[in-house]
Amino acid sequence: MGNMTAETNPVLGWAGFAFGGAALLVSLIVFLAGPFAPQQSVGVSLGELAAEIVSSASRSMAGLEQPEPEVAARTIDDFLDIGIAVAATVAILFGIAALVRHESRRLAVSGIALGGFVIAFQVFTFVVAMIAGVILIAAVVGSLSDTFGDLFGG
Repeated sequence: MGNMTAETNPVLGWAGFAFGGAALLVSLIVFLAGPFAPQQSVGVSLGELAAEIVSSASRSMAGLEQPEPEVAARTIDDFLDIGIAVAATVAILFGIAALVRHESRRLAVSGIALGGFVIAFQVFTFVVAMIAGVILIAAVVGSLSDTFGDLFGG
């Protein structure tokens, strides 16, 4: 009974690799081809933002209450982002489970790496978009203060 090792079938490792690969593929499709939901033009969005800032500042200076926040409707883009995050997390969990079961180390680490990369990619693109949005909003507020200097105290 000497050297008997139980050869396990690397099911969890392959599943983690498959989920990580699928998450990466969908993430790149969403990044390169998206958004898939209908979007307003940037000019309309900025105009509405500027009008909302002015009306909010006017209500605040007049001592009026601000309106209740509106719940945004979910779009296909939101569901795709959630699905990507879930698939990446499942890839990481399957990879960890494969390591615990002593399955193929390469497959397990590949699933963990793919899942981690997809999550890092999603976070990175979100942070870059938020920074660009803050810069854009600051530019709009700056132009509003030039236009409506008396309202904003400029």
